[in-house]
Amino acid sequence: MNYLVAVLQDRIQAEEAYLALEKQGLPIKQVSILGKGYKSADEFGLIDPNEQAGKQAKLMSYWLVPFGFFAGATFNLITGLNTFPWAGEIGNPIIGGILGAASGALGSFLVGGGVGLVFGGGDALPYRNRLNAGKYLIVVQGPESLTQEATRILRQFEPENLQGYVEPDSL
Repeated sequence: MNYLVAVLQDRIQAEEAYLALEKQGLPIKQVSILGKGYKSADEFGLIDPNEQAGKQAKLMSYWLVPFGFFAGATFNLITGLNTFPWAGEIGNPIIGGILGAASGALGSFLVGGGVGLVFGGGDALPYRNRLNAGKYLIVVQGPESLTQEATRILRQFEPENLQGYVEPDSL
């Protein structure tokens, strides 16, 4: 499946572009307007980078927290550190494990969440920002011939941005 996304300045321009696509015989079921009064980014399915970052951090914590616990306990046992004399011979490795697990949780939050926030959204974040700024998106979904025809029609409206995408699963 191919996608074509055009960023237009205002509602009037978006509606004119939509009507031009309709007049040229493009199947309107494959054309969407995103913006105030139309579909939202969530309704259309644009990925929310914050949500993706949370999922990535949670996924990383599943293996980093247990790994951190065992690494902390093992480090304490190998080095023979007696950091907390009141905890005793058994308590010190457990405290080391707890501190290692906390480090693993922090790592999953910083790396998983940070990387997910920066790279998880792809182009969705700039499009969400444009929608938040009051601009409108026209999205055309379909075969390559349809998106090429839509590109020709939409260029006459001088969009702020006109970008085509190919869904990875359809390659």
